[in-house]
Amino acid sequence: MIVPHTTPALDSPRTVHTPRTVRKAVVPAAGLGTRFLPATKATPKEMLPVVDKPAIQYVVEEAAAAGLDDVLMITGRHKRAIEDHFDNAFELEQALAAKGDTVRLDAVRDPARLADIHHIRQGEPLGLGHAVLCARHHVGDQPFAVLLGDDLIDPRETLLSRMLEVRDRREGSVIALMEVPPEQIHLYGCAAVEPSGEEGVVRVTGLVEKPAREDAPSHYAVIGRYVLDPAVFGVLERTPPGRGGEIQLTDALEELATAGAVHGVVFDGLRYDTGDKADYLRTVVRLACERSDLGPEFTAWLKEFVAGLADGEADRKPVAA
Repeated sequence: MIVPHTTPALDSPRTVHTPRTVRKAVVPAAGLGTRFLPATKATPKEMLPVVDKPAIQYVVEEAAAAGLDDVLMITGRHKRAIEDHFDNAFELEQALAAKGDTVRLDAVRDPARLADIHHIRQGEPLGLGHAVLCARHHVGDQPFAVLLGDDLIDPRETLLSRMLEVRDRREGSVIALMEVPPEQIHLYGCAAVEPSGEEGVVRVTGLVEKPAREDAPSHYAVIGRYVLDPAVFGVLERTPPGRGGEIQLTDALEELATAGAVHGVVFDGLRYDTGDKADYLRTVVRLACERSDLGPEFTAWLKEFVAGLADGEADRKPVAA
C-alpha cells in the first residue's frame, strides 16, 4: 500500500540525524519470499530491484541516516547474495576504476560503506519473534531498532528518527503505527491505543496479530519499524508459537504493552509495501518517476502508455529503443 503524501523531490538530500542512545539495527531477511515465486527461487526477495537498488539497501540507508551505524542482518539459506551485496567487490571495482567510471564505482562501493554490517543465520523459519531473538547476543542489553525489509519508508521521511527520539524520552519500546481502512486491518498486527498527551504519539495498551475486522481494537496497524527495549528478549524466550505456528513479535509486545512499556508513533507519510506484487510495481513506478535522471523521460512514456490503454492501443504501440 502506498500512502499519499506531499514530499520534495526524491533527489533531495536526506537529513542525517545526531546519533542517539540506540546505535544498533536488526534487519530480519530470512523469509522465503513465496509471494514472488518463481523470481525468488534463487534470488532473495530482499534483493529484488526497486529501480536500480535492491529493496534491502533502502532499508539499510534508512537506518544509517538515522544514526544507526551497526546493522545485523538475520538471513537464512540461499541468502548469500545479501552478504555479497554489502561486501566489497574487488574485481568489479577494479574494472570500473580502470574505465574511469566513477559514478558506477561509487554506486558499487556505497552499500559496504553505509554501516558496520553483520550477518547471522536463522536456522529455522520460526517467525519474526524468533528472528529478533536470534539477535540477542549481538545486541546484548542495549535498546535496538528492527526494520522489516518489506516496508520501505520514503527516504525523505524521518519516521525512524522520530521513534528514536520518543524512545530516548519515554524509554520502553516504540512501534510505528499507521491508520488503515477497516477492510485491511486483518493483514497487520493491530494496536489498542490511548492518548499519551503528545501529538502523534499514543500509549499502546494491547496488540493482536492479524485480527478479523470485527475483532480489531482500532484501525491502527503495526508497520515494519520498531525500537525495542532489550526486555523483549526475555519475553520472546517464553513466548509460545502463535498465529501460523510461528513465534510472533506482536505477542511479546502485547505482554510489554500491558505493563505500560510500549508507545506508538503514528505515521502518515509515504510507505511502500514491496511484499505485495501490485504494490511492488507501484513502488518502482513512483520512485522511477521521481528520479531526476529517469523521471522526465519515463513519465512522458507512462502518460503515453496510459493514454494508449484508454484507447485500447497500448499493446500495439512499439516501445522506443
